[in-house]
Amino acid sequence: MAKLNLYLVRHGQTYFNIYNKLQGWSNSPLTEKGKQNAVHAGKMLQDVKFAAAFCSDTTRAQETINKILELNRAGSVKQAVYSPFFREEFYGVFEGTNMDLAWNMAGLPHGYASFKEIVQARSIGVAKDYLHDADPFHQAENNEMYWQRVDQGLDLIRHADLHDGDNVLWVTHGNTLLSLAERFGNGKYDVTKRPANGSLTRMVMDGDDVRIVAYNQTELGN
Repeated sequence: MAKLNLYLVRHGQTYFNIYNKLQGWSNSPLTEKGKQNAVHAGKMLQDVKFAAAFCSDTTRAQETINKILELNRAGSVKQAVYSPFFREEFYGVFEGTNMDLAWNMAGLPHGYASFKEIVQARSIGVAKDYLHDADPFHQAENNEMYWQRVDQGLDLIRHADLHDGDNVLWVTHGNTLLSLAERFGNGKYDVTKRPANGSLTRMVMDGDDVRIVAYNQTELGN
């Protein structure tokens, strides 16, 4: 398999982001600021040649990645691959719920009042499990369900027709970036706070060896 350089961008700001609502598989439009987030990311990456591009099938991710590719001047691919494998965590009955309230309801039975408290004491994976347990329908993804899906997205990238050193663009979501940073960041990054809309995270994928090499950047660094 090829050794790949992944450029992960969080989608632009949405109305649900402003309202502090869990978005998950739900969707709300990009705000004007969100559209500017996409433009900023596009300008930041305009001279990076992408051999492939991936994002979820949500419109907030699609609109962001399409703007980045539109602004690219390095001869990158013109069309992204959209897949549900790249969606944000599914929050079940908590979709559209105030974020603080949802995590409070998930954490309180275990002695934690917030997402930050759960993650500091346990992990993001445990937070997913708690939310699944708190969902009366048990449809919110637990950690196993989440990674079973997202790992299929990682495999989609691994098995794409790519070559050593190729750059890959992936427009993704806040909790997914936190989850990737927790799993592949070797404890280097603060995973209690969501990265900024339009921010850049860089990851190297060499077969099953995956590692985060930069996180939550607002400018393209080394």
